Amino acid sequence: MIPLVMFTGAPIIRLFLHIFVGAFFFWGRAGAGHAAPLTLNQALALAEEHNPQLRAGAAQIEAARAGTVTARAYPNPELGGLAGGQTFRVPGNVSGPVYSFSFVQPLELGPLRPSRIELAERGRESSEHAAAGTRLAILSGVRRAFSQALRKRNEIELLADNLRVIEDLRNRIQVRVDVGEVGRLELIRAEAEVVAARTAANSAQLQYVSALSQLRAAVGAPLAANLELEGDVAPATFPTLEDLRREVLDRHPALALARSEVRRAEARLTYETALRLPQPAVRAEVDRPPDTPTYRIGIEFPLPLWNRREGPIAEATAQLRQAKALAESREVEILAALESAYGRYQTTNQQLAAFEQGLLREAEEALRAAQAAYRLGERGILEVLDAQRVLRTVSLDFLNAQFDHQAAQIDLNELRAIQSRKEMP
Repeated sequence: MIPLVMFTGAPIIRLFLHIFVGAFFFWGRAGAGHAAPLTLNQALALAEEHNPQLRAGAAQIEAARAGTVTARAYPNPELGGLAGGQTFRVPGNVSGPVYSFSFVQPLELGPLRPSRIELAERGRESSEHAAAGTRLAILSGVRRAFSQALRKRNEIELLADNLRVIEDLRNRIQVRVDVGEVGRLELIRAEAEVVAARTAANSAQLQYVSALSQLRAAVGAPLAANLELEGDVAPATFPTLEDLRREVLDRHPALALARSEVRRAEARLTYETALRLPQPAVRAEVDRPPDTPTYRIGIEFPLPLWNRREGPIAEATAQLRQAKALAESREVEILAALESAYGRYQTTNQQLAAFEQGLLREAEEALRAAQAAYRLGERGILEVLDAQRVLRTVSLDFLNAQFDHQAAQIDLNELRAIQSRKEMP
């Protein structure tokens, strides 16, 4: 403590520190005047337009739609031709060129083609649900990152106010020490509290920079170097847990994707079973020897003697069981997440009510009482610093409760599959 007293007590060093801090805040305000404003709706719009994951999801849907076109296509015919010659050994025959032509058209009978189309349609459906889930996750991530950045910005403002109050108190104590009203020990305590308050403010600034970086990553689009977030905590109301459970089961894209994967697995099993049925092909041939042409037409069948597709059918059956199990597991996970988010929503509601009903006001009144008692000489500086520290802690807890409440709202909206900005409650 002695070196600290000697350092902070030096007039020239103190003057330099005050000039440096004043210049820092002046430059900060000057830079903020040229900051680019960004609202939550603008961030969501930028994410919808530029986020590469959304473009990848759109490309996946296009590929699945192209897969349905492929599934609907008919098999191409095959055309063949041979050329040669013949010579005669038996009198009466002729010699000359010989031509042979063949035409084969594979047929698709029974459930083969409809099952293939159904499988492709289920793949397209799954890709659409997957893209919807990706979009929901990205927009919710932008909301979380924006809320976290707002939290850190408000925390900076709160800690900056606390720093100004502590510095003002230290300056008043400096005056009283200079005139001999109080001992130098109280100035030492105030100096230590200023250092702690400045450290907390600097730490909040670093966390705010990190939060802005996470926001840029969540948006996935170029943002201005000097952002100025515009927004505040917006409370919302939600229906009962049972109503939310029904809404989540009906709307959540992850559950829709899981059910779609079950239908896709069923379509694959049907398709693999349909492939077991031999598919005929119509064959027509023409032989053109030098003397008498020959025409033939017939039908051919593959014989499933060695490969009866037991393996692919068993594999498709196992994949169907797996898809059903994963769908059940996903439903349990989503409902558990819903109960957790709803519980946090109710808990933070109670915390906010407790703060609004008197905790914050009581901390402010305790600080005013400690300051008045100190001016009258009835209390020491420790009581004032403790009261200021309690007010700072309560204010930070109130701020965190507000944004924890908003985080629970974001989680509930994500579980409700709120994708559009207009759907926000």
